[in-house]
Amino acid sequence: MSDHGEIAYSTAEGMDYPAHEQQYKTFVKMVTWGTATAATIIVLLAIFLL
Repeated sequence: MSDHGEIAYSTAEGMDYPAHEQQYKTFVKMVTWGTATAATIIVLLAIFLL
């Protein structure tokens, strides 16, 4: 096998962790609202189409 040298692991310098955490919270909120909306639509379809 070819030798590629030592594996370099970085410590993620320069990453904006507060922005990442905010984006994750926004993603979770959007998924929660999307799931609730889809469930509401399915329940309404079941009520009005049966």
